[in-house]
Amino acid sequence: MTDTLAHRGPDGEGMWNNAGGNVFLGHRRLAITDLSSNAAQPMHFSNRYTIIHNGEIYNHIELRKTLQQRGYTFRSQSDTEVILAAYDHWKENCLQQFDGMFAFAIWDEKEQQLFAARDRFGEKPFYYYQDEEHLVFASEMKALWAIGIEKCTNEKMLLNYITIGHVQNSMDKEQTFFENIYSLPPSHYLQFNAATFKLTINKYWSLNKELKNDISAADAIEKFTELFNGSVKRRSRSDVAVGTSLSGGLDSSSIVSTIKGLSTSGDRLAAFSAVFPGFEKDESEYIQLVAGKFGVENFQVHPTAEGLIKDFEKLCYHQEEPFQSSGIYAQYKVCELAKSQQVKVLLDGQGADEILAGYPRYIHWYLQEVLSRHKLGATQMEIKALQKNKQPFRWNFKNFLAAFLPAHAAIQLEKNEYHQTIRNPYINKDFLRSQSGREWEGFHKPIVTKLNDILYFNTAEMGLEELLRFADRNSMAHGTELRLPFLDHELVAFIFSLPAQFKIHEGWTKWLLRQAMAEKLPQEIVWRTDKVGYEPPQQQWMQNVVLQDYIHEARKKLVNAKILSKKVLDKKIEPRSAYTENNFDWRYLCAAQII
Repeated sequence: MTDTLAHRGPDGEGMWNNAGGNVFLGHRRLAITDLSSNAAQPMHFSNRYTIIHNGEIYNHIELRKTLQQRGYTFRSQSDTEVILAAYDHWKENCLQQFDGMFAFAIWDEKEQQLFAARDRFGEKPFYYYQDEEHLVFASEMKALWAIGIEKCTNEKMLLNYITIGHVQNSMDKEQTFFENIYSLPPSHYLQFNAATFKLTINKYWSLNKELKNDISAADAIEKFTELFNGSVKRRSRSDVAVGTSLSGGLDSSSIVSTIKGLSTSGDRLAAFSAVFPGFEKDESEYIQLVAGKFGVENFQVHPTAEGLIKDFEKLCYHQEEPFQSSGIYAQYKVCELAKSQQVKVLLDGQGADEILAGYPRYIHWYLQEVLSRHKLGATQMEIKALQKNKQPFRWNFKNFLAAFLPAHAAIQLEKNEYHQTIRNPYINKDFLRSQSGREWEGFHKPIVTKLNDILYFNTAEMGLEELLRFADRNSMAHGTELRLPFLDHELVAFIFSLPAQFKIHEGWTKWLLRQAMAEKLPQEIVWRTDKVGYEPPQQQWMQNVVLQDYIHEARKKLVNAKILSKKVLDKKIEPRSAYTENNFDWRYLCAAQII
């Protein structure tokens, strides 16, 4: 099992079993905090507890001081030892104390009980399998397959992916693409009693989307800046080199600006970028603008169709489950580039769009909220401002209906997905019939009465966690750690407490972040109206003859597996850009790799 995860931890390996011979723990180490052998895992504490831990507790320094004041002593400077002491002191309530990304498991020899937990947003993975005789868990599913656990595709998940592009089931966060292998949901902990073989899972944290903070715009900007600065500062703690991703967009540029603003050493910051020369959405110009302003040492990689073809099987091997586009390949190459420069930690801007309403698809939800408050004039003013800024958004009579009939709108959107699945002309009819009784499984649309409802859905239920999975696998494939300052839970909770107009306002998405960075970043970055985010020229790539051959072979494999009907073989390949709907040929390519 640990051999299959060597890429996640290239700096050391440890194994342990208890005296009773019923507990075995293995760990591969990526040394980030306290590089000495004192921080090696599995780590023992108080002749009672043993832990294996993946991730970082960013506030471990403050927690160590608190625990020392309460009588605890430490032999290392690692955050892992702080988890053990915190668990001994607070038990499961220790999770409330942590600011971090983590998946860990603690064995309590005295109680013969396992306690395992996953961070609030799901930055770090935790998969498990249970039968009558075993509980087995790991950071990636390939470690479970390595010991003979069956790799059996969940056909309903596969059907939903091929037809509508879903890579998760928002109604069942434990479900994966493989039968009998489960994911511990974000914000949850697991307890397992070895004597009774009873396993329980509980939620320890919830994001409150109903909390309202009556605050002025100036105070909101000041508080946001304070929380964001604190988040960046804690996520820059490391005993190895720290760099940052730089896409040229507002989010990554804000992180660069904040790192440089907090730095007192004058050390040169390394930033890593993916560029696509000649592509209309290449962001090289913005990357150079930011790198020049802040004196950043910028390393660039140029992903290509040939590179994607060469790396595709390896990319799928690391991801394990399907992904929606080639967009993640850019991040994969950025992490590879960081590794080549001996930079083990990268700060990254993921999460900002979900919490600050950065995607264009959020605009009509915001307008519906304004309209539903019977503010027709304000709605028209916002529409004009958005049009002036050339923001792309959908708006027609259906949005008027949805604003006042949100439950009906949710039902209709669910029906649309259901029909899109069962009416797909290229799905094998027998395969579709085999899912009888599960037709509606995986379809869920929230009732959206306000912008926060859809932001919550994408942050806590469906959307963000899949992006975090991509990021974890892309970074750990190269023994690199990604840290996400926008996902500090106090910062997220604060942003969710703010009125919608602090997120979308006067024709601008992410209004709060733009205001906070207005004097710190080049104006061309702050007031960008296009939304790109590492988008590669996928449509062009899919015209590559070799990649088209791969797609043809993928179709054949899915036909032979009786998932697609034979008529798909006569259908012309449709190259599509990374973030367009109905990217069927890309899905065939991914699906064929996992079955």
